[in-house]
Amino acid sequence: MMSMSAVSLSGLSAAVGGMQVAAHNVANAPVDGFRRQRALPATAPEGGVTLSYGQAEAAGDDLAADMVGLLQSKNAFLANLAVFKRADEAFGKLLEIA
Repeated sequence: MMSMSAVSLSGLSAAVGGMQVAAHNVANAPVDGFRRQRALPATAPEGGVTLSYGQAEAAGDDLAADMVGLLQSKNAFLANLAVFKRADEAFGKLLEIA
């Protein structure tokens, strides 16, 4: 089992990957024949999150989906950052006790 810090760091990394995919899709939306990338998060067996990448089957943009994905990734980043901060604070309290 992974520590809280490690789990939240994997979530931070996955969220950054999701934001990068959304930004890539928005930036390349006007390109003819562009096929959108997809971020595919999954739960890791030992805990945390892994992120793999896929590509849309057909060419074309979906700016609404990309903006929703960007907002979801941003909120996931902020949530995982809060967990990481609390884990750090809890560890600090344990060191003060010892």
